[in-house]
Amino acid sequence: MTAAIRSPAGCLFGVSLGPGDPELITRRAWSALTSGARWAYPVKGRGAISFALDIVARAGLPIPSDAEPLHFPMTSDPEALSLAWERTGRRCAELLVDGRDLLFLVEGDASTYSTFGHLVRAVRAQVPDVAVETIPGVPSYTAAAARLGAPLVEEGGTLAVIPAAYGVEVIDRMIDAFDTLVLLKVNPLLDQILTLLEHRGLLGEARFVERVGTPEERVVELVETLRGERVPYLSLLLVRNPGRVRGPQHRGCAKVAERTTDLRGS
Repeated sequence: MTAAIRSPAGCLFGVSLGPGDPELITRRAWSALTSGARWAYPVKGRGAISFALDIVARAGLPIPSDAEPLHFPMTSDPEALSLAWERTGRRCAELLVDGRDLLFLVEGDASTYSTFGHLVRAVRAQVPDVAVETIPGVPSYTAAAARLGAPLVEEGGTLAVIPAAYGVEVIDRMIDAFDTLVLLKVNPLLDQILTLLEHRGLLGEARFVERVGTPEERVVELVETLRGERVPYLSLLLVRNPGRVRGPQHRGCAKVAERTTDLRGS
């Protein structure tokens, strides 16, 4: 059990950078990046390339000489993960202790399937009263929909965003429950998902996007051509179910407006 570090004056920021296009960095994130705060960024291992740092570099911002790589091992071993998070939390607490703000660079949005939430808990285990601010950003699936030139959902529609790792049985049930499904990180189950969509008659309603907003971006509209292909980790499927039967909707606001009008007229 390690001793807690004294409370820092610095604030821990989760700086969302968007999915890859530097022009999708928000003005709020840009202000933080140019504020003189210390940077920290995630890497899979020592010497590995950071996708988040690459977004900032392509934006033309100089990388501070004291920018700190934080190592996040790609493992499911709970003991190894616990040790890694404790080490990362302690290091961030040490960086904050001099009162200088610390920016953790996040691809996509820091509140959506991000390591930032884990990092906050790890730092607060060391410094319970640390100040935290999350700067929101553009998630990959909204950027993908914009790239395709089609709305994710329209009035009255429903949307679900899930990792494809939940499996085809869950995906099959959710097709009937939502008008649009966003399936993230589809690589391990891509062929199984394509078979399901073919069985459901929805291959023509699916679109595939990988590395959206980056120089390596790829959009595939004929998704059946992807069978047998190993696609990148940063890839997703947008699936529509135009034939979904919707239940009745409770339009409470309209009822309130009607009741108000009746009262005024009485």
